[in-house]
Amino acid sequence: MLRRINRQENSRHISLATQDFGESDRPAILLVMGATASMLGWPHRLCTDLASHGFRVIRFDHRDTGDSATVPPGEADYAVEDMMADVIAILDDFGVDRAHLVGMSLGGYIGQMIAVDQPARVATLTLIASEPLGWDGDPLPHITPEFMAHFSALETLDWTDPAGVEDFLVGIDALSGGTGHRFDAAASRAQVRRMLSRTASPASMFNHATVTTRQDWTGKYRQVEQPTLVIHGTDDPVLPIENGRALATAIAHAKLVELAGVGHELPAEHIPGIANLIARHAKKPLAEQAVGADNGGALP
Repeated sequence: MLRRINRQENSRHISLATQDFGESDRPAILLVMGATASMLGWPHRLCTDLASHGFRVIRFDHRDTGDSATVPPGEADYAVEDMMADVIAILDDFGVDRAHLVGMSLGGYIGQMIAVDQPARVATLTLIASEPLGWDGDPLPHITPEFMAHFSALETLDWTDPAGVEDFLVGIDALSGGTGHRFDAAASRAQVRRMLSRTASPASMFNHATVTTRQDWTGKYRQVEQPTLVIHGTDDPVLPIENGRALATAIAHAKLVELAGVGHELPAEHIPGIANLIARHAKKPLAEQAVGADNGGALP
């Protein structure tokens, strides 16, 4: 069911578009997407599969994406902490005291922030294609030069040219993919068109590239105490696998599942297995299971 949530941020009104699946009296799983991504970044199949496991599943559009509050390109004046406050506001509006948080990329960063700042709100944590919050160890690899070269086209991209915008966004999907499966350009283009149809200012999604934290979170990843599942593709070109391994090593109650041949993505063929992993984790936190790394990439 689609639902709009409204909250005040200082003197500003923030409107957030949400959607939930499953029965309202079931334990809640809140899905937090990465930078530039709307709720459509969470595949519909993943949401319905998780609901079929007995959960109420909530996804939402970050501000500056989809049907949520949007400011013009280059005018974002909020911090990652404000995006964290958006997540808390969604939990409050849905009447959820404690949720299973699932974050991907920036969403995983935000999930760790909530786990540390408001630990009572987080039952379990699942971090997909994410990096440690306030990493202070040896430098970890990040986005590839090929990705950065593609993003340089933003400087000259004509946002009034639908075909050119589609090609640019499909190009991001192509670069995000791993070697373990064929890139489905037609499916990517259809998804991009659905995403573009839900926003009046597609360029505003890239405001996320300028958003930083307001507080000092250095070393805070060590304070994550909730049972944590880390899912990371071995071919991730945005946050390479070393980031997932660092998370699994640094968080006390964590288990790593490496997905062989998967990039910075949620491939369709892996959705049932990923849903099974998340559901199993939420029902029986990994702190009650053997803690360590699963390097085979096999999904249940």
